[in-house]
Amino acid sequence: MDDTEVVIAPVNLAARVDEALAVQAVAFGLDEGEVAVRRHIVLRHLLNPGARAYGATTPDDRLVGFVYGMPNDRTHWWSTIVEPYLRTEGNAEWLDDSFVITELHVHPRFQGRGVGRRLITTITDGSDLPKSILSAIDTESPARGLYRSLGYTDLARRVHFPSAPRPYAVMGAPLPLQRAAATRN
Repeated sequence: MDDTEVVIAPVNLAARVDEALAVQAVAFGLDEGEVAVRRHIVLRHLLNPGARAYGATTPDDRLVGFVYGMPNDRTHWWSTIVEPYLRTEGNAEWLDDSFVITELHVHPRFQGRGVGRRLITTITDGSDLPKSILSAIDTESPARGLYRSLGYTDLARRVHFPSAPRPYAVMGAPLPLQRAAATRN
């Protein structure tokens, strides 16, 4: 399939939550129990002020990737977990006036084609906030390479979320994100 056939556009994620979680399950290796828990989390997140979602769809309207995020709020669960790690590194101010990328997943058959890059730049281009933050598994991976190519840097590493078996890194970037014309992730 030609990359140009994948369309990035706003998506009603609440209506397509099961499709999105099927992509996340394959991309992230989730089991049925984890998908069920995340379904409720996604639907709750979408009720937050400023929450937005974009999907990557094929010509037959198959969802092959998605991103969603919202303006960060220090009272949200994620912020309360990462704040002590950011504070230790002198980076707690990143929790203020930031657009948080809550989830970004692309089906493995569509990875490496620029779909993830298009999703994250599209959603952050629509933010009027000066910076963006996210968390990613704290290992060298194509996802972390993508984030670095867009200007994200490590703000805190070895961040432990309850029930997550692996540590995460919190990354931040000024908006708008950098564009690297020759790089595709």
